[in-house]
Amino acid sequence: MRSEAVERARPAARRGARRARGGAETRGGAVPPRAGAVPPRGGAVPPRGGAVPPRAGAVLLRESACEEIKRRIIRLDYRPGQYVNAAQLSADLGIGATPVNQALNRLMHEGMVEIIPRKGAIVRPVSLEEILQIIDVRLVNECHCARLAAERATAGELDALEALLDRADRLVAARDVEGLMLLDREFHLRLGRAARNPVLAELLVGLHERSLRFWFISLSDEEHLAAVQGEHRAVAARLRTRDPEGAAAAVRAHIESFRATISRSM
Repeated sequence: MRSEAVERARPAARRGARRARGGAETRGGAVPPRAGAVPPRGGAVPPRGGAVPPRAGAVLLRESACEEIKRRIIRLDYRPGQYVNAAQLSADLGIGATPVNQALNRLMHEGMVEIIPRKGAIVRPVSLEEILQIIDVRLVNECHCARLAAERATAGELDALEALLDRADRLVAARDVEGLMLLDREFHLRLGRAARNPVLAELLVGLHERSLRFWFISLSDEEHLAAVQGEHRAVAARLRTRDPEGAAAAVRAHIESFRATISRSM
């Protein structure tokens, strides 16, 4: 069943690849960000004025390598159980071995690869048991996050959430699974920030990053693809009316819908 879910997701990955940046390799090293992609978690942004200091440049290369390797794992270009090594990844991305190794170490902590001494890394298999455990933790913490966000979000933050959902409408119509996964990620990141609790927001970021491959698989289900947008709209509406319990209930319904879809798919 697990392999069937992966195979169903791969055609969507190939369609996304045709829209993705041209091969992801560029001269000069760094992989450019995908249009609409969420900025890397580290927040490294080159300073204005042109030249990037050496240390900042190293950070940018590491972040670029991490985001691109993660993207390829999520889209199943690097399949569950596949061995990858720094030399291969450096050649694929056009980036040196040092930032690639740093990226692999971070992805190990995010639960996406396992480091095998003297062999490189292996893409962690997708596990139904693991994602169900993540869902249980999300239910407790993300519902609480929604209550706080309903009380604390600014009008500007609510406007930004609704603008994000307007963009998602176009992606649903285009069946852009990769684009929707990125917007889903951004929606939950913004919800976490709106709660004004940095510890809670950081916890949720870790849970969401570990869920990305499962989001990609679930969004390859056309029925779920359409349902997710309505679920996000329901959360945003409860936030707008400053209804903490309503927002928590809408988030719970959204997460339970994901649980049902991923259980059916895997």
